[in-house]
Amino acid sequence: MAREKRVRERPSATFSDFYQLLKRSGIKRGLFILGIVLTLIGTFSSLVVPMLTQRFIDGFDADSVTTQLILLIVFVFLLSAVFTGISNYVLANVGQSIIKGLRELIWDKFLRLPVSYFDMTKSGESVSRIVNDTSVLKDLITRHFPSVISGILTIVGSVIVLFILDWKMSLLMFIAVPLAIAVIIPLGRQMTKVSRSLQNETADFSGNLQETLSEVRLMKSFNGEDEERLKARRGIQNLYHFGMQEAKINAYLSPLMSTVMMLMILLIIGYGGIRVADGTLTIGKLVAFLLYLFQIIMPLTTFGLFFNEYNKALGATERIADILKHEEEPNTGTHHESLEFGALHFDQVSFSYTDGTPVLTNITFDADRNQTVAFVGPSGSGKSTIFSLIERYYEVDSGAIEIDGVNIKDIPMNVLRDNIGFVAQESAITSGTIRDNILYGSRLGEYKEADIEQAIERSYAKEFIDELEDGLETEVGERGIKLSGGQKQRISIARAFLRNPKILMLDEATASLDARSEKYVQDALTELMQGRTVLVIAHRLSTIINSDNIYFIDNGHLTGSGTHQQLIASHDMYRVFTEQQFGH
Repeated sequence: MAREKRVRERPSATFSDFYQLLKRSGIKRGLFILGIVLTLIGTFSSLVVPMLTQRFIDGFDADSVTTQLILLIVFVFLLSAVFTGISNYVLANVGQSIIKGLRELIWDKFLRLPVSYFDMTKSGESVSRIVNDTSVLKDLITRHFPSVISGILTIVGSVIVLFILDWKMSLLMFIAVPLAIAVIIPLGRQMTKVSRSLQNETADFSGNLQETLSEVRLMKSFNGEDEERLKARRGIQNLYHFGMQEAKINAYLSPLMSTVMMLMILLIIGYGGIRVADGTLTIGKLVAFLLYLFQIIMPLTTFGLFFNEYNKALGATERIADILKHEEEPNTGTHHESLEFGALHFDQVSFSYTDGTPVLTNITFDADRNQTVAFVGPSGSGKSTIFSLIERYYEVDSGAIEIDGVNIKDIPMNVLRDNIGFVAQESAITSGTIRDNILYGSRLGEYKEADIEQAIERSYAKEFIDELEDGLETEVGERGIKLSGGQKQRISIARAFLRNPKILMLDEATASLDARSEKYVQDALTELMQGRTVLVIAHRLSTIINSDNIYFIDNGHLTGSGTHQQLIASHDMYRVFTEQQFGH
């Protein structure tokens, strides 16, 4: 049913939306107009050729076939070819500038969108918007639009010349025009529907493939090959289904159009032959008539393709425009110069995701500089969401988060995040070198080599980096696959040391490490925590029992707080947690 619904949908975007999008891409209008003018000159030159051919044939004897006439015909041919070639290059330049501008525009927009957008959108779909949809717009501008302009001029010019040459023959030609239109329009509409559905299905399919390949280890470890094979086969079958629908329409369209064309040509040749026989028409004029007829037929065959591509472009315009209209992360605020980023305060904070189910309800707590506060509670109770709200990945529903008494909404986003360090259980590592990952997010020349070396030593990463053949220039692979969990954690900590954040957040930072790696990482974290406001999430109570304050979060509610000993005495569930881990 979903597929049928997509087939019936027509893009709500208009030509005006399409034009506005092109303007935002920084289209080179002067170059585009030049390309169109050159196309028109080439088209006009091609209209002269049949008239010269008529003159050549009708006066075919030794005296009339002059060098000047031959040179003129050759010159016109070359002129048409040269102008067509130059116009193709100019329009290709315009098209490449359009796709470059659009891709930069969309990518910059993606970088400014909130995390909530990516929670609801498959990464494959986003990639399809920036790669496939922009290509559709480029093709329409550089290939199909000029051919339609040229085709319209060719048809109009040819029809005018044909009526001048012989109005009776021209009227005969128009018998086939309604028949051609009757064939093209319904099949063209059907082709448009199928093409749009094929676009949507291709985006879905590429999104699913990207998701599967990005989690290939999950698939392998759980023997998910059969499930993924079936899922991919369904997508491939859908693509095959729409591809065969497209092929079926083409199977009707091509022979029908060929039949119409052949009928028109036969009528002209038959009637023209009779006229030549009775002396009312010259052979040269008949040949010229046929040449003009071909110049009319060829553009007609491209019009159906143009409208198909035009509808595709409107669909692409609509999808791109939806992205560009999406609300960006706010980056307003002026309160930052006097902030020390020492005291963090949650004041009756409540939050829910898009489904409206409360995740946090009236959470209030404080964390001060040189303090370590910890969050404990069952999985899914909302602990990690607290960190996401501090980073402003999401906005609170009610209440306020303050730093040094200033609402974080009044702090510029880049300033806020510059002063926050985050080390997670699964450290985010990108493809590239170890150096690239340690310096990730820093500005060119911001840190000296000595700063990098110090961060490596303080994070206890030097021990394993020095053992690598390429040291800091070692390629880590996609998402750091060539590194162990402990090595990735130490690189993440080195990155945090280099940034020197005022507020440090640790989310299960040692939970998945072996004993040796955990010692290195814990030593590095202990040093990193000095002199900062530290917030820790941990299931292992042994890592947080010395915290200045521990907050117990249960089902989005803060149900208790205090030191380890105070909570054991006052909080039943915390006591159960302690007994489960320590056995008493």
